[in-house]
Amino acid sequence: MNSYYNSSTTSLAVLALVMCGVLVINVGAKDIKFDANYVVRWGNGHVFTINQGREVQLSLDKYSGAGFGSKLSYGSGFFHMKIKLPGKNSAGVVTAFYLTSTGKNHDELDLEFLGNRQGKPITLQTNVFVNGQGNREQRTLLWFDPTADFHSYKILWNQYQIVFYVDEIPIRVFKNNTNIGVMYPTQGMHLEASLWDGDSWATDGGQTKTNWSNSPFTANFQGFNIVGCPATSTSAHCYSSKYYWWNHKKFWTLDHHQRKAYEHVRKKYMNYDYCADRPRYPKPPPECARPY
Repeated sequence: MNSYYNSSTTSLAVLALVMCGVLVINVGAKDIKFDANYVVRWGNGHVFTINQGREVQLSLDKYSGAGFGSKLSYGSGFFHMKIKLPGKNSAGVVTAFYLTSTGKNHDELDLEFLGNRQGKPITLQTNVFVNGQGNREQRTLLWFDPTADFHSYKILWNQYQIVFYVDEIPIRVFKNNTNIGVMYPTQGMHLEASLWDGDSWATDGGQTKTNWSNSPFTANFQGFNIVGCPATSTSAHCYSSKYYWWNHKKFWTLDHHQRKAYEHVRKKYMNYDYCADRPRYPKPPPECARPY
């Protein structure tokens, strides 16, 4: 990956200026080993621990991918993971970090990284499921090479808003709009991460398939501290600013600097928004009128 990212130098400089003054929230500072909070969910032979459990590598070949998840479920929080994505020609490969509840009518908050041919940008797709209903995809081209080094990806979830971050930059906001009939996630959710073959849809709508001569594909993960309210607590407890800092008023909405950065990313790098898909939604869903 280089041609697209080399051409983004000017935009990166602009983005750096936009981000001046944005509050840096170091939610993953505590150095915790993988098995303190997470377990392997599937693909045991494709999961490798590094640096005494402080880094995990998932591997994908034509036989299997792999995934891990949190031991506990959570009712609110500011969740994070540092990820280094597969390099080479990763078209068809999906790396995911997300929150999900169990059952058919589940809630889910997705960060899905859609691999691409070498030299082309990797897309970050976000989605929000509530009570089993999704179809709220947004796709953003990453403005740096996510295969070259680790970057931090975060999800804020409180009773006021859900915000997806790339490093410190908000790239998506989903507000609590239950007052206008929009459902909002309330179920306890586990954190999950996975690496799998999505070539039926992930790259160019499934036209570009996984090239298995480049396998095994590997994705690396760091930062296994979890900043969240265990779902065994009551909703009132998980929504309380007395117990959890991410419920404080400053996290109810984006501040001025965050909004400028958010608007810049949406204008410059977003290449799909379900809210603007008129063939799919002739009348935009009601939350689309309130982007932040």
